[in-house]
Amino acid sequence: MTRRLDATESGIATAASILRAGGLVAFGTETVYGLGADASQPEAVARIFEAKNRPRFNPLISHFAHAQAAFAQVVPNPLALRLAQTFWPGPLTLILPRAPGCIISDLAADGLSSLAVRVPANEVARALLELVDRPIAAPSANRSGRISPVDAAHVLEELDGRIDAVLDSGPCTVGLESTVVDLTDPQNPCLLRPGGVTLEELQAICPQISLPQTTHDVAPHSPGRMISHYAPHLPVRLDALHVQADEALLAFGAPRATQAPLVWNLSTSGNLEEAAARLFTGLRTLDQEGQALGLSRIAVQPIPQYGLGRAIQDRLNRAAAPRPQNGTQGSIP
Repeated sequence: MTRRLDATESGIATAASILRAGGLVAFGTETVYGLGADASQPEAVARIFEAKNRPRFNPLISHFAHAQAAFAQVVPNPLALRLAQTFWPGPLTLILPRAPGCIISDLAADGLSSLAVRVPANEVARALLELVDRPIAAPSANRSGRISPVDAAHVLEELDGRIDAVLDSGPCTVGLESTVVDLTDPQNPCLLRPGGVTLEELQAICPQISLPQTTHDVAPHSPGRMISHYAPHLPVRLDALHVQADEALLAFGAPRATQAPLVWNLSTSGNLEEAAARLFTGLRTLDQEGQALGLSRIAVQPIPQYGLGRAIQDRLNRAAAPRPQNGTQGSIP
């Protein structure tokens, strides 16, 4: 059985002790719940891949209590320092060259010369990271390729008995994984994954930021870029203007007359922040209840393509992508 720890001083201390001993602890961030292990211990990192059934070629994000600790493991450039000053603590991951003397294991970085690092905004997460005082690798705390968890109950649905503990800090406020920016070439920063920090916010700091050529990496050099991600059991149909009688509906905006037997509205007011926070819970609810009703698909109404809408659409595109036949998929906070 997986222990469920309260977000108290005692619970945080217990979680830190488990992590330092090489165990696995899921903990809440502002994005999603992450499955943490000491990134400096290869055996502990290997347990993440085993628990999640995660492909070994998918690198992990290492989490830190503050920027100084993160920049001890990578080589920051002036742009990285500006972005960190603006958005850390917060839902932004930076990919930077590995620093001399870096203690993060090759397994956590997939053997790459670069590392993905971030400082989460959740106070409980930062208290845990401060107490552990080591880099903590933490992909999303779910079976690989499945819907990301945004509360402790979701973690236990996926991983009960496969990990040591979950530190329950309540529901996640952002509800989408972090934005990932590649800064290995500081003259050509690239947005690899949209997330809690929007493209528009990034462009205010680095107007030259570019988008990747593809978001369908099979063996990615960045976390969170597997072709099939965040997948419910029911197939997903995007940009649905009408709904079929055998479909559940993931709606957005003012309620419309519909014959759908099951509806989850991301935001009746059309608020993208609310929609992002409710996305994974909505997919999980429609998937579970839709299967119970014998429905065949989840239809998704169009999502505006600005601000957090880009990140929501990215997750939906991956949820709707063809499923790998060998079951190897992945996801990161």
